[in-house]
Amino acid sequence: MALLQISEPGQSPLPHQKKYAIGIDLGTTNSLVSIVRSGMAKTLADEQGRHLLPSVVHYCKEGMRTVGYEAAAKTLSDPLNTLSSVKRLLGRGSGELKTLGNEMPYEFEVDGIGMAKIKTAVGLVSPVEASAEILRSLVSRAESNTGSSIDGAVITVPAYFDEAQRQATKDCATLAGVKVLRLLNEPTAAAIAYGLENSNEGIIVVFDLGGGTFDVSILKLSRGVFEVLATGGDSALGGDDFDHSIAEWLYGQTGLDRSLSPKEQRLLLETSKAAKEELTKSDRVDIDVLDWHGTLTIEIFNEMVQTLVDKTIRACRRALRDADIAKNEINNVVLVGGSTRMPIIKEKVEQFFGLEPMTRLDPDRVVAMGAALQADVLIGNKTGDDMLLLDVIPLSLGIETMGGLVEKIIHRNTTIPIAKAQEFTTFKDGQTAMSIHVVQGERELVDNCRSLAKFELRGIPPMVAGAAKICVTYQVDADGLLNVSARELTSNMESHIEVKPSYGLAEGEITQMLQDSLTSAREDMLSRALREQQVEADRMTEDLLAALNKDAEALLDKNEISCLHAAIEELNKLRKESTEHRLLARQIEAVGKLSENFAAKRMNASIKKALKGKSLDQIENNQ
Repeated sequence: MALLQISEPGQSPLPHQKKYAIGIDLGTTNSLVSIVRSGMAKTLADEQGRHLLPSVVHYCKEGMRTVGYEAAAKTLSDPLNTLSSVKRLLGRGSGELKTLGNEMPYEFEVDGIGMAKIKTAVGLVSPVEASAEILRSLVSRAESNTGSSIDGAVITVPAYFDEAQRQATKDCATLAGVKVLRLLNEPTAAAIAYGLENSNEGIIVVFDLGGGTFDVSILKLSRGVFEVLATGGDSALGGDDFDHSIAEWLYGQTGLDRSLSPKEQRLLLETSKAAKEELTKSDRVDIDVLDWHGTLTIEIFNEMVQTLVDKTIRACRRALRDADIAKNEINNVVLVGGSTRMPIIKEKVEQFFGLEPMTRLDPDRVVAMGAALQADVLIGNKTGDDMLLLDVIPLSLGIETMGGLVEKIIHRNTTIPIAKAQEFTTFKDGQTAMSIHVVQGERELVDNCRSLAKFELRGIPPMVAGAAKICVTYQVDADGLLNVSARELTSNMESHIEVKPSYGLAEGEITQMLQDSLTSAREDMLSRALREQQVEADRMTEDLLAALNKDAEALLDKNEISCLHAAIEELNKLRKESTEHRLLARQIEAVGKLSENFAAKRMNASIKKALKGKSLDQIENNQ
């Protein structure tokens, strides 16, 4: 008789068979892949011993594709077919093309669903396709290092990536044939690398400034639990913007106009990037570009990028406020991302938090290392009992209700994964369908938030207004991806949608949404109060007119009917013209009192009709 071995969930059925899971930092400027060996996370090098892989893809007319250093070498000679910084385009739509077109020397086109694509020698290429090439290259490197196929990967994303950008990242992995174990926020990955290595407990700030994105996260580490208390940042702020600042300065110094060729634009940007990197280790750099010779000093550079640095500090201040944490409660500040090598960044961060930042781990590699540690747990090579991750959702998720109001279902900075349900009802008698509009943002009105998705729930049994019960459930998984379902509780009719918007938020829009929610708090409160009264006025008008049309002649005299119609007319006038919710509320109350006599007569008439032709004994027996 043979024995059949049954493995634990997530564990290999063969006791000595190791599964290979990797951590991938898909970066704007450079990408890395890491794996756990002998309990330690290590980034993997290519055949030349280089750990970083430039996030660059080159397409040639013959259909060949090169990735990394070989592709980066084509940047100046073939700029239109050499795609870099494509992470900034992930999940973004045609609305950002104008801005992106000014920053990148590419020719853009928009497809049928609003996705930005780039014209290349092999045709239109989406950011998802280009990023998939980078992922394939990283997986190939891992397979060469391990001599085995890869069973899964944890891929990191900026904490401030919205639903569209996270979904686009997952699409990249699917296209590359990579099994995604989890999307992990980059700051959380860094905290894993530092926290597990040093066994720290307390409050940690992760300041992550990469090539194209910026995140700041406030994390609480306690007994192996990583809890993200708050997160903030800008998904369109990074080292590339510092390069563009130098490029703008060079335009002014050289007197060049804006009609440079793509090759000249690329040369200017590459020169700017090289100058920025040189200024991380010296006080001045000599520049020779497009027949111009000059010197850029660290003082001039610091002055020109001050606005960008201030943006990062403002985000830190907001994150502290959201976490309800004082600066003196912070134990450590961790710098992540190659752009934190700029002296002004370290100086301003230390000045703001009053702590010398931790830089023991390579800021370029720390995110990939943390991802590998998490991947090792998820694939089943190591028990996860000693490590629990509690990430948060960056922006509130809500639903549109009558009057264009937003009812928040899951509030920002809520720990994920999370599932929340809320009951709603119908507005009109006999209503058999309901439109579900999913929105994201912090404001009170739908017009001021971002639309994520719309779907319909049909087959609701016809009932009087307010009788139906529709349970709407929002589920955000560990990757930060959203599923919404709606179910009518009487009939069990159900509909659902996986939120997969085809475009992302515009540059700085997330930050702007948060700022607007604070500066417009009172205005939003008043707007919401007005909308609520307008909805109540519409409901009262519709119900009362229906009742008058049915029973007015039988129950009221002409004077009473005239008075009610006049009150309704005044209510409708106020509904359209008044911007003061209190005036509208008073008129609603007045109409309600005026119609009380009519409501009482209708009820009496209804009771008489129900009792007509029945004896007292019959009534008592029914009871």
